[in-house]
Parts: sequence; C-alpha cells; structure tokens
Amino acid sequence: MWDNHIALRRLANLLLLLSIGMLLYAGGFWLTHAPVFPVKKIRISGQMQRVTPEQLKFIAEHELTGSFFTLDIDRTRAAFSKLPWVREAQVRRTWPDTLEISIDEYVALARWGEDGLVDVNGTWFDAASDQNDLPVFFGPAGAQKDMASLYQRLKQVLAPTELKIVRLYLSDRRAWSVELDNGVHIELGRGDVEQRAQRFASHWQNTVAKLPYSVSYVDMRYPNGFAVRMPGYQAATTAQGKK
Repeated sequence: MWDNHIALRRLANLLLLLSIGMLLYAGGFWLTHAPVFPVKKIRISGQMQRVTPEQLKFIAEHELTGSFFTLDIDRTRAAFSKLPWVREAQVRRTWPDTLEISIDEYVALARWGEDGLVDVNGTWFDAASDQNDLPVFFGPAGAQKDMASLYQRLKQVLAPTELKIVRLYLSDRRAWSVELDNGVHIELGRGDVEQRAQRFASHWQNTVAKLPYSVSYVDMRYPNGFAVRMPGYQAATTAQGKK
C-alpha cells in the first residue's frame, strides 16, 4: 500500500477533508456557544392588560439561559406561556442580539363555576380576576366551548330587553336555562333554545314585564306559549258560608 501513490494520495485527501470538517465543527461550536454572542435585547409586544411587566421581567431573568444561538426557543415559549393570563407566546431571534417575544392574552368571557375562567373562544384557563360583571357558567366538564358560543348568541338575542345574563346553566341532559340580572330565571330546555329566547325577548316588554306581580320564573318550553311564576300572586278564592 505504501508503494501505491494513488492510494496514499486518496488517503491524504480523505484525512485532509476530515481535518477540515473537524475544524469547521469546532469553529461552529465555539461560534455558537461563545459568550461573545449574548442576548442583549428582549422586545415584548402584544395587547397586554393582565400580564404585568414584573411577571415578564421575572421570566426573563430566571428562565432565559444561553447565548443568541443556544437559547432554547421552545423552552422560552413554554416559560412565558406558564403565566396565568398568557394564551400564547411566540418567540423568535433577530440578528445579532435580540429576542422578539409576542404575547397573546386571554380575554375573559365568564367564570366557570368557582373554578377558573372561560375565554371568548370557549377555552378554560386558571387565573384570578377582579371583574365583578362576568357571568357564571355551570355545566358538565368539557362544555365550555358550547356554553361560550351560546352565551354570546343569547346575549345578542336578549339585547333589546336590556337584561343581562348573570348565570348560564347546562344540565347533564343538555337542557339550558339562564338567570338574568333582574332575578328572573328562564327555562329554555334542550331544543330550539335561541328561538325560545327570542320569543321571551319579544314578549318581555309588552307582556311579562307588565304583569301586576313580580315574575321570578319563565318556562319557555311550551310550543305555543310560556308559563310564569309570580311568588306574590294568590289565586282568588270564593268564600263559603258555614252550614
């Protein structure tokens, strides 16, 4: 072999290529891991009402490690997503030393019983809120999306009455009912829910609200009418003389 000049030349070329490859790898490793490429700037954008600068600063100081090249994008995204009001965090590098972070917050639509909140997309999330005007949803686990969707439609249907939904109920049998801010409970049942709510809205001002007694309950499940409960009402009775 040592007398084979062609084979020796090929071996020398191979060793040279391997050496060059190792040098390039070592140079690239040093380039990406050297402290000369730190992240110097962090730019955070988004319409933030609930996420505080102190929370973002804490994450930046305690969770972001590595240089511009070695910083783990997925880990960074997950760190910011742990904040209670963060719906989504997007992270990207901008040469030569900047990290761009975009924060998308949850927008609370309602409370989920006594456990967490529901956003406008019907997603449950765990966060504290000082909003006292949020309605409360009571329903089976996993029904948040359906309840958020129907609530927003019923809100539009009831808008002409100027009454607001303070509680929305969905039973295990998929029967719906609502409680309004004037204390009236409306039974809507399992079918034609929006049509029944529309029928209530159309009769409220001219019929139900004008009844001589306070109404506490309206059952809209009748096909051609509705029933009301008036706690102060007493049916007239006929006095009978003693024998």
